Amino acid sequence: MGKRTRKLGIVGKYGTRYGSSLKKQLKKIETSQHTNYTCTFCGKDKIKRIAVGIWKCKACLSVVAGGAWCLQTQGAITVRGTIRRLRDLTEP
Repeated sequence: MGKRTRKLGIVGKYGTRYGSSLKKQLKKIETSQHTNYTCTFCGKDKIKRIAVGIWKCKACLSVVAGGAWCLQTQGAITVRGTIRRLRDLTEP
């Protein structure tokens, strides 16, 4: 049996419904939520999403709170960078 979805990939399950632009956005979200992320504790690519905003490392069994679809949200990355910059300014 041949490959049935050439461009759609994971969102091919929706068929002809919902339009192409919505399916492109959904493909980006679904692929990011199903990928393995790098664990900050053990360094392995084993973090998987177990529920909305809950991520678990299969290697070291640590549980991390993160974003709904990706491990780190854009807001969290921005805040972390701002805190690091302000900390460097205040320390001698």
